[in-house]
Amino acid sequence: MYVRLNLATKPLLSHRRFYVGAGLLGGVAAILLVVLTWHYFTVRKAEGEFRSRSSKVENEMASLLSQKRELDQYFARPENHNVQERAKFSNDVIKARSFNWTKMFMDLEKTLPPGAHVVHIEPKLDKGSAEVKFIVGTSTPEAKIELLKAFEESRSFSHVELFSSTVPKTPGGTDAMTVEFSAIYTGI
Repeated sequence: MYVRLNLATKPLLSHRRFYVGAGLLGGVAAILLVVLTWHYFTVRKAEGEFRSRSSKVENEMASLLSQKRELDQYFARPENHNVQERAKFSNDVIKARSFNWTKMFMDLEKTLPPGAHVVHIEPKLDKGSAEVKFIVGTSTPEAKIELLKAFEESRSFSHVELFSSTVPKTPGGTDAMTVEFSAIYTGI
């Protein structure tokens, strides 16, 4: 039978706690290494996909820019200038037809007060609304005030701007006064 005796001046120290702590720390480090390695490879894979998509988009952009340059050069030629003018005219006709002129004239009829009638009208389309220049004849000066007030209070017309108000030089006419102004028709 063997008995372990320590005859040294210092007693025997056990390193078991150190080994257990080191083992646990090594296990945590190994798990952390696996997680970080997995994260690194997933980020690298996502970055590779992003690079491939961005290079594909850049190639498409370069292709579209070269096509644009070719088309710009094509339309810059003098023989194609007429085509552009016809296309612009066609687009203007389409815009004019898409604007609801009937509704504008119905709103104008509702807005005009008694004693006022339209002498001249000049509409101009501008980005979905129409800027309309009017020359309106009124039977009395009070009708002029009612006319301007009606246009300012109207929901369909806005930005009323008075240009002139004149009395006809020839007596015997039906209009006591003509008023020239502009308004923007929004079609509300």
